[in-house]
Amino acid sequence: MVAHSSLTPENASATELRRRLEPPGRDPSWPRVPHGLASPDTHFHTFRSQADFSSIIHTSAMLEACGFYWGPLSVSAAHEKLRGEPVGTFLLRDSRQKNCFFTVSVKTASGPTSIRVIFQAGRFSLDGSKEDFDCLFKLLEHYVSSSRKVLVAPLRKVRMRSLQELCRKSIMTALGGESLSRVPLNPVLKDYLASFPFKL
Repeated sequence: MVAHSSLTPENASATELRRRLEPPGRDPSWPRVPHGLASPDTHFHTFRSQADFSSIIHTSAMLEACGFYWGPLSVSAAHEKLRGEPVGTFLLRDSRQKNCFFTVSVKTASGPTSIRVIFQAGRFSLDGSKEDFDCLFKLLEHYVSSSRKVLVAPLRKVRMRSLQELCRKSIMTALGGESLSRVPLNPVLKDYLASFPFKL
């Protein structure tokens, strides 16, 4: 769903998504991809509101920063990657279903499985669940911290995380994203923390 490049996620991912979703001559509050524009590995669907569009743009800007977004990975490839991992290991990928953007693939006790992420009226939920969230990553955090431990740890593309990422995770774990404004750091470091303000 997001173009992979050496540019920052905000500049590359969000800009690419906006370019592909906002054809010239359309009202930007009702973006839609013309037939044949999307690549075979990705798909987009009509947004019901500008708020929904903004929510997906914001989510797409954070996908590369999370480290466990695998893009247009097929279900079989996702399950193969999870097969040798501990129970509860998960990854986020593009959904192949036309009514969904994302799917969470997770290793369960009985083997890898995939659960669609439903996006409706600005809220994200797992298929079959009544719990919904205004942010995809808040949804994942919720299930990681749940006592049921369905999701335990993400499967990252790069296993060795940078010291910078580990520090950000430690700060988010200790303070939470809502406390960023009170952290005594310079604006550049605050921007880095804000680029992925989650405990994952």
